[in-house]
Amino acid sequence: MLSSRFKQVIPTTIIAALLSSCDSPPPEQSWENAIQGTYTASLSNDGKYSLIGSIYHGGSLWNVRNHERLYNWNHKAGEATTIIATGFSPEGDFAMTADHQTMVLWDTRSGESVTYWTAPNEVMSLDLSPNGSFALLGLEDYSAVLFDVKRGGVKRTFYHQDRVRSVALDASGKLAVTGSEDGTARLWDTQNGEQLFLWQHNEEVLTVAISQDGNKAFTMSKYDRASIWDTRTGQLIGDLPLGRFALKRGQLYTSAEFSSDSRLLLTGNSEQLVQLWDTDSLTQLASWTVPKRDKWRPTSASIEALSFVTDNEFYAVASDGFTHRLLRR
Repeated sequence: MLSSRFKQVIPTTIIAALLSSCDSPPPEQSWENAIQGTYTASLSNDGKYSLIGSIYHGGSLWNVRNHERLYNWNHKAGEATTIIATGFSPEGDFAMTADHQTMVLWDTRSGESVTYWTAPNEVMSLDLSPNGSFALLGLEDYSAVLFDVKRGGVKRTFYHQDRVRSVALDASGKLAVTGSEDGTARLWDTQNGEQLFLWQHNEEVLTVAISQDGNKAFTMSKYDRASIWDTRTGQLIGDLPLGRFALKRGQLYTSAEFSSDSRLLLTGNSEQLVQLWDTDSLTQLASWTVPKRDKWRPTSASIEALSFVTDNEFYAVASDGFTHRLLRR
């Protein structure tokens, strides 16, 4: 039986959000990057580049605006690497690809590899600091590490009590947020390794993000909630409307990206939906439903990467191998 409090919420937030999602327009443009879909994908902060970990042809770098494949990036010549984690440096000059055990840093301008390392443990997620100097790695061994990409070796270790599924760095590289299957998301000072805040959830944390200015963080836990936090105080700003209801039904936020000033948040879920939120009022400003690869088959596509071009133009990469240009009118 529903509690009286939950009954009161249904008319005001759940029904409104369901109606708005029904009216979500399609993308302005869509184009294919991977024939059989992707394992992972990333977009640079400015939306110029996408990095695709394809099921069929391994890694590749694309010019998003021209829909042009620039380079094929694999870890062994003549062999398609199973890329399971990718990331860009904040300025977009460097990118990293990782399979479960190896990592390669790439120069996005020349397409050449810069360094190649064996990972300290099985990589589950990654992000890069400015100039590609350090990689924040979420690992299967219950830790996240700050890895010195240029010289090699672990500079900092950030401990959890289960696998670390998602990691993110702010644009300065001084703040890190990690999300783990232990049901916590944690904010860290990468300079001294200090844990600044611990945010407890009721289920495993699958997706985290932090704004470029480092002022806000996003965390999403499976079947629990999707939350925005003030990183300066550690206080909860609020949960996204309908978060609990949708997550209880198994709908997951699979990606999130803040605008450069942290006023806006883009989220993508496991059912083809992209939403734009005001991070202070937690109101939905716009939404889009991206098309399926085959509309006649009972399949869906999760949103793997998002980026802001402006406050009214965005890109989204879906797991079925398509990139979408979205406009807010």
